[in-house]
Amino acid sequence: MPDSNNNVVHAFRIADAEQAVRHVFIRDLTLTGLIGVYSHEKSNAQRIRINVDLAVKETPGIAKDRIVDVVSYEDVANGIRNMFGSKHVNLVETLAENISDMCFSDKRVLSARVRIEKLDVFEDAESAGVEIERFRAE
Repeated sequence: MPDSNNNVVHAFRIADAEQAVRHVFIRDLTLTGLIGVYSHEKSNAQRIRINVDLAVKETPGIAKDRIVDVVSYEDVANGIRNMFGSKHVNLVETLAENISDMCFSDKRVLSARVRIEKLDVFEDAESAGVEIERFRAE
């Protein structure tokens, strides 16, 4: 939800104590890589900004203060870095879907919202991109 005073995107309400759901997120991960369908995009790296919001089912082991008991935002960020840095991607939509799929590899993830923005597409716009939201199939 953009703030009317500036273009800040605020987190969506995902955490829900009654349902034992926590909100794990990554804000404004900025990477450079090859993305786009045009020939100049296949040879010139572009900056993108990625935001991820995950609804994660809490597990009883959390009180033990162990990283294995949570969905690690570091693991998610490293997975995105590896995915985007490994090869050219034609569409931001494809990258968003691949990030969502990666997040769902952890069975505790109930939903994933992924926003991909290309930062240097238009001189007169801050960014252009796509946002998706996916839910775990029952």
